[in-house]
Parts: sequence; structure tokens; C-alpha cells
Amino acid sequence: MRLLYLFFAFLPVVSLNAQKDSQAKTILDQIGTKVKGAKGVLASIQLVSKNSKGKALGTKTINLKMKGDKYVLKQGSTEILCDGANIYNFDGVNTISKSNVSESDQALSPQKLLSGSYDKDFNYSLLSQNNSFATIELIPLDKRKNFQKVTLVIDKIKSALSTATILDKSNNSTFVKVLSINYGVVLVDKLFLFDRTKYPKNVEIFD
Repeated sequence: MRLLYLFFAFLPVVSLNAQKDSQAKTILDQIGTKVKGAKGVLASIQLVSKNSKGKALGTKTINLKMKGDKYVLKQGSTEILCDGANIYNFDGVNTISKSNVSESDQALSPQKLLSGSYDKDFNYSLLSQNNSFATIELIPLDKRKNFQKVTLVIDKIKSALSTATILDKSNNSTFVKVLSINYGVVLVDKLFLFDRTKYPKNVEIFD
């Protein structure tokens, strides 16, 4: 679970030089349009965590189902479910922690990372591009955001995120690689509804 928390939470540094680059915005908007037009998104994502010296701390593969502002994120027996209003985090054993989406506003959710909806939360700049890929750097506008910066590599042909590197204040990093992504999946709304009966009987819920 540690890598899942790293995926969602990093501590802040604000760049005074970052701006809203019009070229970067065009590329990010294309991703956002594609996600918003999808009935559902199915993705397999690999997370590789490293410390500030480059030593690997662990690798995990997670599976994501997403529809609008709702998602289910699974890694092994652990699960994070968001119904659009609340987030339920199951530790895979006997505990579920419940929080409000607004309480998690400082975190980088998978929905935010994959959807291209960065305009209100970040300054962004285009670092480089060729015919196939673009590298874009995101700097959070809010000093309370839990990450220093995010570097995206966008597949311009597919209009999709290829990789991302998330950097914390201690220069530890998490490398996110999209192994596969499908924008053509039909996902029903009930998939994102919290159902207590799906979990072990001894599970305790904390909110």
C-alpha cells in the first residue's frame, strides 16, 4: 500500500517561473476531451518508487477503472473506490478508511493524472516534443499541494498519458508507467457504488 499512498501524496514546492504554456495546454486539453468523451476508461499502471539516491524501493502494478469523477483502483487485495463524493480505502485485510473527496483535494488522484484536467491546479510548461511524444512539466499552484512537481510524457498520436514522474520534497520519486489504456470500455455506475457486503465480515470502517 505504501506505493499507492506515494501515488496520491507528495509535498510542495512552488516555481515562480512556471506559466500556463499555450502549447502544453493544447496537448493536455486533447487528453481531457478524450477522457470526458469516454463511457469508461480501463488502465493498467506500473508504479516504481525510488529514493533521492536513485535506489529502487519497490514496484507495483495497479488496475484502474474510471468513469468521470468516479474510479476503482486495485492492487492485489487492496482497493480504493471513489463514488464521486467519497473515497473508500480498503487495506486488503480488515480496515476501510472513508474520506470526503473535498478532503483529498490536495492529493493527485488517478482521475486528475490521467484526464488532462490540470488547468485550475497547475502551471505547466512544454519541455520538449517531437512528432510522437511531448514532455510537460506541472507545478502546483497551491502551496498546500502534496507534491513538488510532476513531469508528464504524453503520447501525441494516442492523446494519452504514457509516463509520469512525481517528485516529493525530499527528491524521492515515483515513476508511473501506463502499461495499457482503453477508452472504449462501457462501465455501469453501480460499479462505483460502495457495497459493504463485498468485503470481509470483520472489516471495520473509519471516517
